[in-house]
Amino acid sequence: MAENATTGDLQSIPALLARNAAKWGGLPAFREKEFGIWQSWTWAETADEVRAIALGFLTLGIDRGDHVAIIGRNRPALYWSMVAAEMCGAVPVPLYQDAVAEEMAYVLEHCGARFIVAGDQEQVDKVLEVQEALGDKSTQIHHIAYLDKRGMRKYDHTRMNALADIAAEGRAAAQRVGPELDKRIAELTYDHTCVMLYTSGTTGKPKGVVLSNRNIIETAKNSAAFDHLKRDDEVLAYLPMAWVGDFIFSVGQAFWTGFTVNCPENAATMMTDLREIGPTYFFAPPRVFEGQLTNVMIRMEDAGRLKKRMFDHYMGIARRVGPAILDGKPVSGMDRFRYWLGDLLVYGPLKNTLGFSRVRVGYTAGEAIGPEIFDFYRSLGINLKQLYGQTEASVFITQQPDGEVRSDTVGVPSPGVEVKISDNGEVFYRSPGTFVEYYKNAESTASTKDAEGWVATGDAGFFEEGTGHLRIIDRAKDVGKMADGTLFAPKYVENKLKFYPNILEAVVFGAGRNMCTAFINIDLNAVGNWAERNNIAYASYQELAGHPKVYEMIQSHVEDVNKSVAADPMLAGCQIHRFLILHKELDADDGELTRTRKVRRKIIEEKFADLIDALYGGKDEIYTETEVTYEDGRKGKIKATLTLRDAKVERVAERMAAE
Repeated sequence: MAENATTGDLQSIPALLARNAAKWGGLPAFREKEFGIWQSWTWAETADEVRAIALGFLTLGIDRGDHVAIIGRNRPALYWSMVAAEMCGAVPVPLYQDAVAEEMAYVLEHCGARFIVAGDQEQVDKVLEVQEALGDKSTQIHHIAYLDKRGMRKYDHTRMNALADIAAEGRAAAQRVGPELDKRIAELTYDHTCVMLYTSGTTGKPKGVVLSNRNIIETAKNSAAFDHLKRDDEVLAYLPMAWVGDFIFSVGQAFWTGFTVNCPENAATMMTDLREIGPTYFFAPPRVFEGQLTNVMIRMEDAGRLKKRMFDHYMGIARRVGPAILDGKPVSGMDRFRYWLGDLLVYGPLKNTLGFSRVRVGYTAGEAIGPEIFDFYRSLGINLKQLYGQTEASVFITQQPDGEVRSDTVGVPSPGVEVKISDNGEVFYRSPGTFVEYYKNAESTASTKDAEGWVATGDAGFFEEGTGHLRIIDRAKDVGKMADGTLFAPKYVENKLKFYPNILEAVVFGAGRNMCTAFINIDLNAVGNWAERNNIAYASYQELAGHPKVYEMIQSHVEDVNKSVAADPMLAGCQIHRFLILHKELDADDGELTRTRKVRRKIIEEKFADLIDALYGGKDEIYTETEVTYEDGRKGKIKATLTLRDAKVERVAERMAAE
């Protein structure tokens, strides 16, 4: 095949691993921080570890086509297990480590996983709970391997063993099963399955997306060339292993380019580990950048008057000329000097604190990022860009070329990708990364991907004239009309609200209605810090969220956003007339968010129907009871009387006439 010509015999991830071990054998492939110390494995050592695990899998009886579930936080041995599974002709299926047993049960049953590789005792316990729930179907699980031995001594090890022991058994049996492993590796082609990843399930049950070696390797090759990724680049692997972005960065691109993958010790130390590694290539969803900006703003509020004034002064310069300097555009000598001074005093130390001092290419995706947040990072000189992608595309659909980066577009089609807009405004694409199928779901496959390979994204967008850049308006199913026929695009308004550090999440309603309303989640960290400075006592999230002064602050944010929205004639009808601050944080465990923290609008509309009715019914307060899930899995109810407030709305017609 023509596309195979550039990759030669490199038609599988195991083939790339063999090449890397031969070409860069002594150079670092993976690092992991454990007990505060960074440990490193070269490409040659990585190849040896992966082969040992694969040999161990064969001794357990793994067959071609078996599904191997991988559950845990980012650790080299779990990445190695995925590659080892493919070596054996099996299919790795990474799961979200924070998934509750019920969510895990659906995926394990749907894919028919015969083997499990779990990170620790917690994940093993969830699998055992799932086995019990599945009853007779649980016999499909042939063996459980675990990485961390702590707490596992008294478990029944009839069909369970430490991964290190399985690898040791594989090494011991190398002469016996080695020829069979080599035979299976040689059988792998571009069209063999590389990985199966489940969608986040915003609208229903997650779907198993089957991605081939062709999908992953061609996408990795094209995207790495686009951003000039090299062997000496460094990435931090901290995002969920079940997410397609982590797989393409930490496996696809890493194995194609040979760069180093660094695994942090745990979620709590991630920011410290980020600063220690100083990655050159970094990806984060908007919520990570939003959280970092919130922490920066909190620190500045607590800073002394002189330090705060210096920060505000130089950030003003950065916002004015920083992006232009980053893009190589003309800037006066005096402004360059001011920016250089700001970099010396403010931007440089701030980037170092954030861990971004060495970032050469940074990306954000997953959902739209607020323009103000995006511009803040670029003003510091961080080459942050947006990409638009999907699990079904092996991530990349569009990317922003250097020098053409803007907050209101998602760039141009990625190399090898074709994009078109249908008559109703929906975005379609096809590419070498286009998924093979939805596992056991021919109907959904046919409705998503047509005979010519065009995939419906479910997003509404358009190409800008002149630039050829794609602009995404919102999810096609979420974009609608208000009662008077004006455009309703909730995500546009929600992203503006989330720019404020005090607002963690927002959900806007208005389709088919005569006005827009909103639910707000406050950021407990940011608002708690503000409350402390203002001598406001509180004992819980619920008490702080209902405080009158907190309502006043959030109302001012909502009204500022209304002014901004009113300036866009196409979306001016999306101003928020009424809002409330929710008495609980939206939570994936309660089904209100996906595991990638995307809002499940339909579930929220059903669960909080009484609150929505109250907003549109003109009530000033409402009593409500809400079921919640505690950390140990128990269910409970929280009760609250919520305040509902009106927000000032700009009269667009009068403003335009006045101007």
